[in-house]
Amino acid sequence: MKKLNLTHLGLAVWSLLAVGCGTDNDGGVSYEAAQQNYSAKANIADGGDCPAPHKSGDQFSEFADNPFVKTSLQPVSTFSVDADGASFAIVRRYLTRGYEVNPSSVRIEELLNYFTFDYAAPTDGHSVAIHAEVGDCPWNPAHKLLQLGIKGKELKADETPRANFVFLVDVSGSMASNDKLALLKSGLRQMVGQMNPADRISIITYSGKVEKVLESTLVKDAATITQAIDHLVASGSTNGGDALKMAYEEALQNYDPTCNNRIIMGTDGDFNVGVTTTEALTEMVEGYAKQGIYLTCLGFGMGNLNDAMMENISNHGNGTYHYIDSEEEMMKVFVHERERFVSVANDAKCQVTFDSTLVSQYRLLGYENRVMAQEDFDNDAKDAGEIGAGQTITALYEIVLADGEKAPDKAFATFDFRYKKSLDSESLPLQRVLTVERIFNKYERPDDFYFAAGVAAFGMVLRHSPYKGDATMGMARQLVGSHLGTDPHGYRKALLDLIDKMVIIDN
Repeated sequence: MKKLNLTHLGLAVWSLLAVGCGTDNDGGVSYEAAQQNYSAKANIADGGDCPAPHKSGDQFSEFADNPFVKTSLQPVSTFSVDADGASFAIVRRYLTRGYEVNPSSVRIEELLNYFTFDYAAPTDGHSVAIHAEVGDCPWNPAHKLLQLGIKGKELKADETPRANFVFLVDVSGSMASNDKLALLKSGLRQMVGQMNPADRISIITYSGKVEKVLESTLVKDAATITQAIDHLVASGSTNGGDALKMAYEEALQNYDPTCNNRIIMGTDGDFNVGVTTTEALTEMVEGYAKQGIYLTCLGFGMGNLNDAMMENISNHGNGTYHYIDSEEEMMKVFVHERERFVSVANDAKCQVTFDSTLVSQYRLLGYENRVMAQEDFDNDAKDAGEIGAGQTITALYEIVLADGEKAPDKAFATFDFRYKKSLDSESLPLQRVLTVERIFNKYERPDDFYFAAGVAAFGMVLRHSPYKGDATMGMARQLVGSHLGTDPHGYRKALLDLIDKMVIIDN
């Protein structure tokens, strides 16, 4: 079998998935046949038998990987949490459809936070708990890997606040395909079926015009809500900016401080009428976020997906961003993890202080657009990320130990965390002190530690990261496959299956 490099990754995956495009000696699809069919069918739309190798038009924010930092010059690392999972779903769709992955679509923190980790629940009245683990770095054995974990409080049924949701639905012509509006409508129906009778839903649509198609309605009148969803049809241009403003005003009109007041926007992000720039949209959502309205962005489709815009406005709108590529992903977001629509930790920030006599260098994997100034950590006026009920957040640092004697009880790092229980409250601190003993202790690390390392290796290879060291898809496969751990809905196994389809032969 032909050895493949990452530039041929899309062809490798497609060659396993396509039907009737030629076979190799093993009965699968040959690389040459895949290449020929890519050339012949380069303009086939999504859903065709043989998709094209590139998908132009999708917009991603370019960024460089966080570098190694000398601890003697900068011992403190500060960042906002990121609860998004969109990047993993986007990467998955690119690979399973046979497209080459745009490195800018690969955000390590979102790959990690797509998955739930088995961290202990909070205690002592806190809404979150923090954890830490450290062990050998798989892709650079001379280095160590530090895993930080955060767990949001799970809510019982009687603890869940009532919802005041505004469904903001893009019904422009660009949404007229089965993987966009039809999929969104299916998800909204599922969500209505999971909500409480006392919850409220409004629906606003936008294309060439902005229209409120459903006044705020109690979910106990589910038939009226689902009928309004069923009647949504795509056509026209995209006036998303004015629609977003109307949605916020609708949420404010029905605002209840005891409720989960949230806009859920479903779109491909192709705004082409009215307010269209990311900067203007960001300014808008920041203003409304200060009034207690959360924002959840749901991205759909390929070819004109504005990932950059949706990630940006969700970051600044006290919200999260998910990419929906299938009914299964709809079930994940709207059913299996629906409690995450309730924020239990607001403006959540992490700060790690390394001892320069014990750690010479460190590198934060991912969170490039969430890095904060050191002084922002204690400043409650600085916006940061939100954590949903039952949600876990994971971050990894690759660290280089300094030479010299390392007393077992000496702290090589301190992990500080601040969060607010509500947007208008004062932040609360949590802290974990990490001693040298943990670095050299020979105990077996939990499955979650190695699984997280496998996800990071997967992401670094896809990004062609200059810091990937010895990481390969084979390494990612071994780490993930040997440490699936807790996986009630099969999301980790699905990652393993995805890696298995890549047909990467390591040199």
